[in-house]
Amino acid sequence: MDLPLSPVVAGAWRMAAWGWSAQERLRWIEGNLDLGITSFDHADIYGGYTVEGLFGEALALAPALRRRLQLVSKCGIRMVSPARLGNVVKHYDTSAAHVQASVDHSLRALRTDHLDLLLIHRPDALLDAGELAATFDGLRAAGKVLQFGVSNFSPSQLALLHRHCPLATNQVELSPLHRDPLHDGTLDQCQDLGLRPMAWSPLAGGRIFTSDEPAAQRVRAELESLGHELRVGWTTLLCAWVMRHPSRPRPVIGSRRIEMAREAMAATELRLDAQQWYRLWQAGAGHEVP
Repeated sequence: MDLPLSPVVAGAWRMAAWGWSAQERLRWIEGNLDLGITSFDHADIYGGYTVEGLFGEALALAPALRRRLQLVSKCGIRMVSPARLGNVVKHYDTSAAHVQASVDHSLRALRTDHLDLLLIHRPDALLDAGELAATFDGLRAAGKVLQFGVSNFSPSQLALLHRHCPLATNQVELSPLHRDPLHDGTLDQCQDLGLRPMAWSPLAGGRIFTSDEPAAQRVRAELESLGHELRVGWTTLLCAWVMRHPSRPRPVIGSRRIEMAREAMAATELRLDAQQWYRLWQAGAGHEVP
């Protein structure tokens, strides 16, 4: 069953750096909702464990909006931070105690009674699939989390956990500058299992627009050419490139600019043909297909 998320997801990971008031953050939430971007991506660690609280503070100004949006969060990374004095080394933790505590913290910070989707942020070498599946079952039974998925998992890592607990998605990095999921089996698996993936950094963290690296320069040149032909902006083209894969990835856009969100949503009306799609693939790779 498809996740009830919007085709483009708003990423909040940079919110702490925006320096906005709660009212400004609320306007950003409302601006995304007005465009049809109803899903908001979080993680417990974002902004040094502060972003969920900033979002929740804004949402508290208009609590009725909770019925119009979906909240996604991630857990499993433990950072060395003044906010977590017990963490003496950065590590991953998918134990029942940590996942349950992380969810409870996210619910308090976001000022909600449930998460629509919880993702395990990174694959944990010590992950006990049976224990984690039981933890998920308990969180679902308590009404705290509706669905579960993973982020940055390889096909074998996802398959292991999926056998114990049906997963809803894999959130992975995907852009013309990072094409690995196209060829390492990640998106093949999503298509095979009917799991619609989420694509983080579809604009390569902005590197496509600003980097002097040769690959970014080649992609910019192709975006300029395609944009002229199709009369659309670069953000629209990049999101359309991500969405074109048959697994139907959802781009996660982490911009404070509502105009960029508008351009991302315009990609839902643009379907690149195979040659257009491979022009951007070739620009990122620096060579034609074999």
